[in-house]
Amino acid sequence: MSTFPPLSHVALTVRDLTVSAPWYRALFGSEPAIDEDTDPDLHHTVWVVGNGTLIGLHQHGTPAPPEAFSELRVGLDHVAFGVGTRAELEAWAARLDELDVPHGAIKDASYGSGLSFRDPDGLALEFFAPPAA
Repeated sequence: MSTFPPLSHVALTVRDLTVSAPWYRALFGSEPAIDEDTDPDLHHTVWVVGNGTLIGLHQHGTPAPPEAFSELRVGLDHVAFGVGTRAELEAWAARLDELDVPHGAIKDASYGSGLSFRDPDGLALEFFAPPAA
């Protein structure tokens, strides 16, 4: 094997699809490609974003534990969506404002710039741009 395969999909567990699915629908600006029960204890809603990456929301039949998401816990830290420039980050900040989605300021670093925000369950999300040339 000469190259590592690209990312295929990300599956996020949510507490309530009736809350999370409309939020992601507004963020992505599209309808899900899949919205189905895969077995009696799992429902998933999936969007195709960017260059074909699948972002799935899973709601399990067993309720989620009551604690809030924390990027400090072992497991997921955040999911980042790549954009081309810092100007695109500024446009996304304006779009998040339109959607009433709280977000941080754009943070610039030597490795790129990021705009952080959270979904209804507190999952950490980010738009990320490479450093300016």
